[in-house]
Amino acid sequence: MDFVIAVVRYLAYILIFPGFLFCAVAGLLLCGIDRKLVARMQKRVGPPVIQPFYDFFKLLGKETIIPAAANQTMFLMAPLVGLAALIVLQLFIPVFNFQAFKGMADVVVILYLLLLPAVSTIMGGAASGSPYAGVGLSREMVTVISCELPLVLVLLAISKKVGDALGVGATFSLENIMKYQEQFGCLICKPAMIPAALALLLVIPGETGSHPFDTAEAETEICEGLLAEYSGKPLAVYKLTHAVKMLTMTSLFTALFLGGIGTGILVLDVIIIFAICVVLTFVSISFVHAITARLKIEQVFKFYWTTVSVLALISVVLVWFGL
Repeated sequence: MDFVIAVVRYLAYILIFPGFLFCAVAGLLLCGIDRKLVARMQKRVGPPVIQPFYDFFKLLGKETIIPAAANQTMFLMAPLVGLAALIVLQLFIPVFNFQAFKGMADVVVILYLLLLPAVSTIMGGAASGSPYAGVGLSREMVTVISCELPLVLVLLAISKKVGDALGVGATFSLENIMKYQEQFGCLICKPAMIPAALALLLVIPGETGSHPFDTAEAETEICEGLLAEYSGKPLAVYKLTHAVKMLTMTSLFTALFLGGIGTGILVLDVIIIFAICVVLTFVSISFVHAITARLKIEQVFKFYWTTVSVLALISVVLVWFGL
């Protein structure tokens, strides 16, 4: 009986909360809020907040066209692999004191899982056989490489700071990171960690492929790039993956830097998390979108490997000297 209850509980985690249903609804809602905020900052009315839901279900009802030159299996499976990776990733990210799969992963596993959606997009683009997708996937690879260095440096700064305070050496355990913030306060309040927090904020739009770092799509240049040949249900899954990744990246920032402000009441904590995700989306995605033009791919690489990496490295150095 206990086994059956455990199976039902984990299925509920995977399918409902914090898994697929929660990720889909919260991610699409976050995407709609982002579009509305950008429109308002540009003095436009903009689409309704629930427009991403309309777009998603409209695409589900459209015909799926598979190019004659495509590898059909990889072409259709790639979107599903990326979405599944994000759903699994969300199960490991703590909602303050709540974590669906507690003690089963650390930030290194999260780093690997974050790569899978981008890799699946590259595989899907390569499988389509489109020359436009070929241009897009090369740009996507550069963007992924660009974001990895500052992200790794941010995680190194956090692991060193938390490990020294808890007396366990450098630790990549999410459980220890949450424990540290419960005892000593949020990491974002520590002066040495402020550059790392700023670096992660700047990594969010790059990881989600949001403007101005959407060089792989560049719909005005290369006809949607990686997604040039996608339509119908696979395209709907890609759009959902983008929305869910916005939620994943902002909730990961919350767990890493704001993990000590929970109430202990799950419903209230979820509301607080979502409110913080909205604020982070505005700061790191919507505001940046409204004030910048699209970057060239070489500019993206230079920005992340110089400015953003230096910010993260400052925190690593400060923490290394015990500050």
